[in-house]
Amino acid sequence: MTTTDALGAYRRKRNFGRSAEPKGGASRDGRPGRKPSFVVQIHDATTTHFDFRLEVDGVLKSWAVPKGPSGNPHDKRLAMPTEDHPLEYADFEGTIAEGEYGAGTVILWDEGTYRSTSTDRRGKEIPFAEALERGHVSFRLQGHKLHGGYALTRIRQGTDRETWLLVKKDDTRGSRHGTPDPARARSVRTRRTLRQVAAEAGPG
Repeated sequence: MTTTDALGAYRRKRNFGRSAEPKGGASRDGRPGRKPSFVVQIHDATTTHFDFRLEVDGVLKSWAVPKGPSGNPHDKRLAMPTEDHPLEYADFEGTIAEGEYGAGTVILWDEGTYRSTSTDRRGKEIPFAEALERGHVSFRLQGHKLHGGYALTRIRQGTDRETWLLVKKDDTRGSRHGTPDPARARSVRTRRTLRQVAAEAGPG
């Protein structure tokens, strides 16, 4: 599947004449050895939630995580897959206009790179996209707020909607800290809160 095809669902849901969200099409630096990126955005829409995104094969594979990623290995976070997003979405922070899909305010809560640690029973590395298809991926995050090993595991698969679990691995980067209050959380880039971003956008 080409990147254009992968972004079909994303583009059909949005009116880019009204939405400031990126349409997609740019590619990331293709230097050999460059680590793929991840981003976590807080989205104050119909319900406030965290969006967890991993760069895979030219797009951002995305999950809505209602309670947000946690640094505590004892926390199991439900994660619902959403449509693939363009790589440029990793830079998006702002307000989506009222009446548009996903209307509400978005801030960049964390960003960084990740490394796949998915292997088969013999210890051979499994391509990340293939591991996703199988329903289980392991990876290490190197972000500003999230660090160390994590795993995403599909626990329900059906014709309506899949459900996954996002869990912090019990390693040296584990902690007792869960996820911050979204209303108090600040952007990793601009230090703004959801309320500040919404106020700067003005009336819809």
